[in-house]
Amino acid sequence: MSEKLFIDVGSTYFKVSTSKNIEQHFRDFNKDILDDLLHKCGETIEPFEKEQVHIWRRSYDIPPPGGESLKNTAERVLPYFNEVIMPRLMSGENVLIAAHGNSLRSLVMQLDNLSKEEVLSLEIPTGAPILYSFNGEPSPSSKENLF
Repeated sequence: MSEKLFIDVGSTYFKVSTSKNIEQHFRDFNKDILDDLLHKCGETIEPFEKEQVHIWRRSYDIPPPGGESLKNTAERVLPYFNEVIMPRLMSGENVLIAAHGNSLRSLVMQLDNLSKEEVLSLEIPTGAPILYSFNGEPSPSSKENLF
């Protein structure tokens, strides 16, 4: 894994991971609205109903063609989180994570102990910060939605 200094704010340094395990886009279906998908992807998505696109975007283990499901995303993101980020949190370090929807949903699913069924209704607004606090244990001691 390669890390680089991104920005210095006072005495706080933010490092940005360039690991390919932490973030990927939704591939062929990177937009939220079917109309945008039709406009950008044309014939790639036209055969699919709006309901089917919603199933791909909100199911746990049904991936879209050429994409990954939440389950696939969790299999990629959670090992990185548990092996690289969690030890930093356990040592008292503050960590900022900015990521796409399914990456964040997989992290919240683990941190909030959500079932596969519960995570289906999880909505995380774009740019909406969530603050988790830890007291030396891998389970959060508190959670605060800052939106």
